[in-house]
Amino acid sequence: MFNALNGMGGGGQMDRTTGNNANTALYCTFIVFGILGGSIVNLFGVRWTIFCSGLTYALYSGSYIYLNHTANGAFTIAAGAILGIGAGVLWAAQGMIMVSYPREEEKGKYIAIFWIIFNLGGVIGGILPFAINFHSEKDSLSDGVYIAFVVLECLGAAMGLALAPPAKVVRDDGSAVVLVKYTSAGKEAVEIAKLFLNPLMLALLPMCFTSNFFYSYQFGPVNASIFTLRTRGFNNIFYWGAQMVGAYALSYLLDNQRLTRRMRGLVAFVIVAMFFNVIWGGTLKQQLKYTHGPLPDGTPTDYPGGLIDFLEHKRAAGPIILYMLYGVGDALYQNFAYWLIGSLTNDSQKLSRYAGFYKGIQSLGATVAWQLDAKSVSYLHQLIGNWVLLGISLVPMLYVVWTLKDHSEDAQDAAKDAEAGSSLEYAEKQQVEGAYV
Repeated sequence: MFNALNGMGGGGQMDRTTGNNANTALYCTFIVFGILGGSIVNLFGVRWTIFCSGLTYALYSGSYIYLNHTANGAFTIAAGAILGIGAGVLWAAQGMIMVSYPREEEKGKYIAIFWIIFNLGGVIGGILPFAINFHSEKDSLSDGVYIAFVVLECLGAAMGLALAPPAKVVRDDGSAVVLVKYTSAGKEAVEIAKLFLNPLMLALLPMCFTSNFFYSYQFGPVNASIFTLRTRGFNNIFYWGAQMVGAYALSYLLDNQRLTRRMRGLVAFVIVAMFFNVIWGGTLKQQLKYTHGPLPDGTPTDYPGGLIDFLEHKRAAGPIILYMLYGVGDALYQNFAYWLIGSLTNDSQKLSRYAGFYKGIQSLGATVAWQLDAKSVSYLHQLIGNWVLLGISLVPMLYVVWTLKDHSEDAQDAAKDAEAGSSLEYAEKQQVEGAYV
């Protein structure tokens, strides 16, 4: 739902300044709590961390109602900072569940299932503003859209409490999903520090930094700058829907047991690299036609013919299809990134930290990207920056792919932990959910 709101450009407001600054505040706190998130989940468990962090999304969406009535962006920016705290923890919990629950040969499928469910929210969130604003001439979303977002986000947060404690979850082959040991704040602090000394995680820094960098450009200089308000919602339906298709298709390759893990990684790497370069090439051709979107002072976009409406079929087809392909590219890049991280280990505590590291560094990149748009950096320069960062991320990513083995080195350790889990002491520790991932 947050993605759908963000995808409207500026949180659905004509003036993107408040939305851009709120996103900057969000990702500033996300940097810290993304990295700390895995340890927080390890200490307090997944259910309550998901519930509490989920409520911060509702607070953020609700802040736009206040903005609609007061034109004061301070509350929205503060809500963005709070959301960054919640999002850092939530994504660490989600990442741990997604890549540690499945067997090694099923990780691609589980990542795809999550991505489909995740983007189903984006599709629904795209339908809401499209339908509610279909006959509206306003340049910003109405209160009704934001209220609908708040209600759905509160329900989603509450559903986190329905999750089974990880210690009670068992795979379909009878093996335990989470074979964890007691952890402490001191141990987690040491393990977080070790992340920045891990050669493979350092090699993935450019990938992490780049993985959300393109959102600000796609949502602002593209969607919010050349399309009408209702078409922006229409575009989001297909943007997030295309992500579902991309994730599902890639999962077949990532779980193909006829190929070695390294070969699967190499093929996926080539697909991601080629796809992104093609869509950025198409974007460059489109970007050379205009320099700005509608401005707060009433100046219209300088895109040829003005804002595009989806009913202008001939004029709208190319830009809408390109925007939809952005969604496919996002799914390919991020699903491959999660699969790559999940291939490094099967240890759930490590994976929660790895997922937190990924989201924390990702948020650092997003912080920079949203400020580029907030500071009115030219659209062309934003596009070039995205393209260059993609190229920089590919080389170390290829190195990590080349190091992959068919089975994680901790597989034997996990088997030993399973035997240890039969002891009474181990069973008693599992009852304290707050001390486990």
